[in-house]
This record gives sequence, structure tokens and C-alpha cells, in this order.
Amino acid sequence: MVKFSKQFQGQLVPEWKDAFVDYGRLKKDLKKIHPLNIENVPSNHHESSLRKTIFSSIRKISSFGNKRRDHGIIHVHKKLESSESKGDMYETELLEQFGDDSEAALGFFSCLDLQLNKVNQFFRNKEKEFLERGESLKKQMEILLELKIAIKSQHANEASSNDLKEDDSIPGTISCDEESPRYITEQEQEQGNEEDDQFDQNDINFSGSSKFDETIKISKMKRVDSNSRTPSGRFFSSQGKNLKIHIPLTNPTRAFSYLLWDDLIKQSSKKGDMEGRKVHINKTKVHHAEKMIRGAFIELYKGLGYLKTYRNLNMLAFAKILKKFDKVTNKQVLPIYLKVVESSYFNSSDKVMKLADEVEEIFVKHFAEDDKRKAMKYLKPTQRKESHAVTFFIGLFTGCFIVFFIGYGIMAHIAGMYRPQSDTVYMETVYPVLSMFSLLFLHFFLYGCNIFAWKKTRINYSFIFELSPTKDLKYRDVFLICTMAMTAVVGVLFVHISLIAKGYTYTQVQVIPGLLLLISFLLLVCPFNVVYKSTRYRLLRVLRNIVLSPLYKVVMLDFFMADQLCSQVPMLRNLEYVSCYYITRSYQTQDYGYCMRTKNYRDLSYAVSFLPYYWRAMQCARRWFDEGETSHLVNLGKYVSAMLAAGAKVAYERERTIGWLCLVVIMSSIATVYQLYWDFVKDWGLLQKGSKNPWLRNDLILRRKFIYFFSMGLNLVLRLAWLQTVLHYNFSSIDHRITGLILAALEVIRRGQWNFYRLENEHLNNAGKFRAVKIVPLPFHEVDEED
Repeated sequence: MVKFSKQFQGQLVPEWKDAFVDYGRLKKDLKKIHPLNIENVPSNHHESSLRKTIFSSIRKISSFGNKRRDHGIIHVHKKLESSESKGDMYETELLEQFGDDSEAALGFFSCLDLQLNKVNQFFRNKEKEFLERGESLKKQMEILLELKIAIKSQHANEASSNDLKEDDSIPGTISCDEESPRYITEQEQEQGNEEDDQFDQNDINFSGSSKFDETIKISKMKRVDSNSRTPSGRFFSSQGKNLKIHIPLTNPTRAFSYLLWDDLIKQSSKKGDMEGRKVHINKTKVHHAEKMIRGAFIELYKGLGYLKTYRNLNMLAFAKILKKFDKVTNKQVLPIYLKVVESSYFNSSDKVMKLADEVEEIFVKHFAEDDKRKAMKYLKPTQRKESHAVTFFIGLFTGCFIVFFIGYGIMAHIAGMYRPQSDTVYMETVYPVLSMFSLLFLHFFLYGCNIFAWKKTRINYSFIFELSPTKDLKYRDVFLICTMAMTAVVGVLFVHISLIAKGYTYTQVQVIPGLLLLISFLLLVCPFNVVYKSTRYRLLRVLRNIVLSPLYKVVMLDFFMADQLCSQVPMLRNLEYVSCYYITRSYQTQDYGYCMRTKNYRDLSYAVSFLPYYWRAMQCARRWFDEGETSHLVNLGKYVSAMLAAGAKVAYERERTIGWLCLVVIMSSIATVYQLYWDFVKDWGLLQKGSKNPWLRNDLILRRKFIYFFSMGLNLVLRLAWLQTVLHYNFSSIDHRITGLILAALEVIRRGQWNFYRLENEHLNNAGKFRAVKIVPLPFHEVDEED
């Protein structure tokens, strides 16, 4: 049977861990109280007498007040605090002595009171936050419904007549504001600059009904200096309130479409000023606003569910620890104190339940077409059940991979492919394909290991990456993809090398590796719902976002994936070479050196070597533009130094001169020191001054501290892999390309361990601010007349 402490730790909300009852501390305080000598009492008799005593005590105690009861064991005083945020405070007084353990018992109840007060205060604060969010969403919903009615009315007028009169237009105007200040809501600022959004600046001034007269400011906005507004930024008002639609530019498609829309609006608004100021409503923006409001309702409902879990688990924890106290002391404290807990604010307030019912009702009515089952798919998504078939196929493909790999290794050894004096054509044309896939799926395999480790340590990676709970990959899915893909790759190359051993010429079989690469690409972009389509398309979207990163806001998953690409430069260079080899049809003439002789290819090799660092640097620049923090500029400098080091390394590979060698050593040393500092201090959050864990940080998820020191040392060693470029150390019996693959694999392994600590630090930052649900920015904002 699972102990309650483990069950309690496994079910609590990870980001709210510090706000839950500290059950472990209460157990430690309880151990300070010596158990009574009840060994001679039969267990059955003791249990039955304990039940009778508890039930009799519950019957005797009919109410809870401030009046002292002489016949009670304890009395809990309820103090009314002057501050409404703290609410009621509880303090326990012992009415009976516990012998030599009176001080220990008093310490236990002091800790118990502290935990009860903490739980009540946290519940009150979170409840207030969710209630305010709920009221804001209701107002947003009213505005959205009014806008949709206005659009329908506009379409009806356009259908009846092509030339609308001024009286037939929608009573409102839209302004073209060319200002570009950054808007930051108070909630987003509390949750860190990573939650900031760059909003589009089209403003709708809506007028009309009493609903809008009641509209409150949804979010208090902070502006950058008003001098940053251009002279053309204006607001037009109608009969009612002035409202602005702010849609975050979270992807390139939205950014391009809205920029184009802004240009059209600027032209039409000039005519509109002369023709009665008719409104221009972008249906696409209204649709995106509706999606934002729907997402906000889903996140609010999720947060309310977390708050219900918080209530139930804490109530159960109080009951369990009081039961243990009664068992140790043979007293009847459980019915007395538990009644206090039941009447306390966190258990007696029903506002959360009512708001959850309202949110569910609104969502069913407006977003699910009165279909409750459909609404529950969004509000309470069910987790995918892990199938035993996945585990079976992992084992099957692992066995097949081992068999093919052994066969491939034997054939390659017989043919002498990987010796220093090996077959040059094979090593220059086929081996890069194997190297590319090996590095790619090694990285993917390590990601599966990361998922397993994050799950075991309760790091909420799905929340950090904003993954769908119904579609995100489990670690078994990742392992299945890796084993299946590598079985196919090694199997195809085994067939290829077998055909060469049988006497087939390279001209006859050289197309096989190219077909393998082509089929892999087609499978990646396949539009059919096979082989994890949602994951494949999400990967493509993230890659698109990385390439176009300066155009819109950068989220966690984007720059995390860009960091992965920085460790896959050798893989990208192999991909570039293999693509050139087959696209230029060099495989038909066996001219594997054609791409190396072409100037455009050589220039492209430089670009590929530092493109990942360039994309990551652009993401840092964009985050600085959005958030205004200079730390992003410092981070940008790290990637600039890495770009210079990579460029110097490529140049040295082309022209092996002393000058280039010195430049490689200098630039690589600077980049290594820069990267190590950022890894340990910024990304992992270690080496904190004054930490209670020397050289680490205050909060650690892993219990054994030496693992952190070992990881820092391993990261240092693997960061120095570039020294191989200078030393040129090669094993006498292995081709130099194998050495390069080993070094590239070590960098991938370094990135795999970096991933764990990077997300651990991110998770602890979220937990430090109690961030368990995503704050979705709301689209409609009221504008003051002076704006």
C-alpha cells in the first residue's frame, strides 16, 4: 500500500508545492512526541475504543467559538486580522498537559496552525485572482458578442446594397495607430518578462449599448514614454467607450497578414475621415480574439480545477496528520481541530465552485454549440492511455536495429570501410547519410530520456512548452520513433553495403541513400494523419518560427529548439553536403568533390556553420525589443562569439595556416568561457551567492547534490571538445570522420543533460511565483480619452 506522504506528493500541483500543507515537517514534529505505552492493549480493542471516543467527541462538540471549554483537550482561537488579505488567523491553546511532551505537542500545534493559516491565505489570494479573471472574461465575452452582431449587421447591409449610406454604417470607427510602445499587463509583469506580448495596434472604437457603459478596464496598461508615439497615432471616439483590439503577433503568418491589413486600413481610413468615418472591422482579428478568449476560459477552468485539488488534498492532509497525532498520544484531538479546519475559509468558500459552473455554462453555450460533451474535450482533456503495443514495438524494433547494426558492422569491417585507407567514395557519399541520421536520432533519444526524467521529478514540461495534453509525445512514443527510424536507416544501409560487396557498382546503388533521405523528408511533411502528424507539423512550425524569429514574439519552445540546433551544426553540414551531392546529380558521375569545389557551396558551408547561432541571436534581439531587459543583449553576445568561433573553425579547415589556428584558439576560448558562465549561472541557476547549498542554489529537485557538481564538470569537459580541431588527435585504426562523429555525438549528449537542468530551473522559477496556468492576454482593452 502506498504511503499517504508519497501519494500526497504525487497528486499535488507541482508549481504550488510550497503552498500546500508541509506534511513532512508535521510528521517530523510528531515524531518528537513519545508514544504512550499501549503495548499490552489489544489492537482490535484499541481501534474500537478509539472509534467510540472519536464519535462521542464529535457528538459532544456541536459548535466552534472563542469561549474556552474546560472539558476539551485543546482550544483553537480564531483571530480576526485587520488586513482582509490575510483573513482569519488561528492559534491553538493546550487545555491538558501531555506530560514530558507538552513542549513538543505545543510545537506541533504551532506548526499546524501555521500551515492552516498559510493554506487559507494562499487559497484566498488565488480565489481573488481567479474571480477577477472571471469577471474580466465575462466583459470580454460581452464585447465579442456585440462585435459579432455588428459584423452580421454589416454583412446584411452589404448584401442589400453595394453602396452603404453613412446612416447604415456601424456606429463606430477604427483608428490607425502607428505607435509601437510595448504594453505590459500587471499580471504578465508579475509572471516575468517571458510572458510579454507584442500586440498589433489596430484600434476599434465601439459605441452603443449599456453593456459597454458597464465595461471596466480589463487590464491596467503601462506605457513606455508617450514621446515614442508617432504624430499620426490618433484615437477616434463615437457615442460610447473607446476600445482597442490587441492581437499578439505570435507567428509569422499573423504578422504578415496584419501588417498588410494595417497598410490597407491606413489608406482606407484617410478616405473614411472624409466620408463620415465608417468602421472597418477585420473579421480575421475578431476570429483571433475569439480564440484568445476561448483559450483564456480554458486556462481559467484549469486553474479552478487546480484550486479544487488544492482544497481536497490539504483537507485530507490535515485529517491524516491529526489521526496520526491521536494514535501517538491516545488523545481525541481529531474531531476538535478537524471541525476548525472544515469551517476555515479554504474549505467553506464556495466561490470557486460557482465560478467553475459559470465558466462551464458559458463555454458550452458560446464555444461548443450547447454540446457539453464537446466542451468537456477542451475543458477537461483526457490523457492518452499508454498502450502495451508501443512497448512491444519498442522491443521489436530495438532487436531489429541490433541485428542490422551488427550485420552492417561486419560487412563494413570486411570491406574495410572505416579504416584510414578506406573506400573514399563510400566515406564521402554514404557515410554522411549515416552520420546525419545517427546524430539526429541520438538527440531525439536523449529528449525521450529527458521526458522520462522530467516526469519522474515532476517537472511540468508540458506547461513550460505549452504542449497539448492530448497530443504531446510521451517518452515511450519518442523511443518508438527512434528505434523504428534507426532500424529503417541501418537496414537500408545494410542492404546498400551488401549490394556493393556482391559486386554492384556505385553507379547502380548510389541512389539508395538518396531515396532514404527523400522518403524521410516526404514523411516529415506528409499531410496524412500517420506517424504522429500533430507532432511533425508542430516541429515544422517551430522551425519556421526559428527562421523568421525577428518578426514576432519568441516563446519558450522556440528558443529552446533553437538551442538544440546549435548543437547539431555537424548534422546540418552533412545534410547540406548530401543534398548538394544528390541535387546536382553528382552521384551519377561519382564526382563527390564537385560541391567542395563550387564557390557557392563553400560560402553556404560558412552560413550553415553559424546560422543556428544567428537565429538564436535574433531571438535574443527580439526578446530585448519586446521586454527591454539588457540581459538578452548579453545573451546575444554569447551567440555572436559562438558564430565567430564557428566561422574561424570552418576557415581553418579550408586553409590550415598558423594565423587561422591562433584565431580559432582565441575565439573558441572566449566563446567557451562565455558559454560556461551562461550555462551554470543563467540557464541552470547554479553558483548562487549565499545559497544554503554551497555553489548551487537554494531549491534543488535532485536530492543528491554531487549530481549537480558532476554535471557541471561533464559540461565543462564536453565544452572543450573543440580542442580536437587544434590537436588533430586520431586513432590509428579509425578514419578521421569517425572521430568527428564521436565528437559531434558528445556535443549532443552535453545538450541532452543541459536540457534537464534548463527546464528544472524554469520549473523552479514558475514554482517560486506559483505559476501553474498560462495567463492568456485578453484582446479587448478600454482606452482613456486622453490617449
